[in-house]
Amino acid sequence: MRYIRSMRPDTGDWSTRHSVLTMARRAAALINALAGDRPDPAAVAGVLETYGESVPAELTAADITEMRAAAALLRDVFAAEHVDAAAGVLNRLLREHTGPLRLTSHDGSTPWHPHLDHNDNAPWGQWLLASSCMALTVLVWDRQRPPGRICSSPSCQNVFINQGSGPERRYCSRRCATRERVAAHRRARFAVQTREEEQNSQP
Repeated sequence: MRYIRSMRPDTGDWSTRHSVLTMARRAAALINALAGDRPDPAAVAGVLETYGESVPAELTAADITEMRAAAALLRDVFAAEHVDAAAGVLNRLLREHTGPLRLTSHDGSTPWHPHLDHNDNAPWGQWLLASSCMALTVLVWDRQRPPGRICSSPSCQNVFINQGSGPERRYCSRRCATRERVAAHRRARFAVQTREEEQNSQP
């Protein structure tokens, strides 16, 4: 069961913490934290706390298993190469895994806001899938392009949210972009050296 932090409806940071872009970034951060065979529960809890979620003393093994399953489904949205594919994945997830759109104030403890999970005490996995689908759906609607992508670095594979109206990014971070540029330069230099050696070895 999730824990809902009580807040006055006029709390100043509510809109910021629950903006569509923030929720989408939270989804990407959780997908990355839940990747791999044995995600660290403390790291997952840290992401939740960073984005303002109330977390129990310790996430259970069942919590992590459910969230990993949700993250695997959401990764397909980031793998979509074009907007039609992203919309198709989101439509399938909304149809098969979320409840009807509703407004909730968590019994008056928060401002009214939309939910797609089945109830206010939905498990972490259901909450992750529903809240992420909502944010990513709005980004597709607003920008008419995939909301994010998977890092092009073969050694990374993190997902990230595309921002702005410029050319789409290929890498999740400058570090990945720099590493791949250096690797490409080394491959090109090696190819030139190999070609020169072959030419010099010819009689």
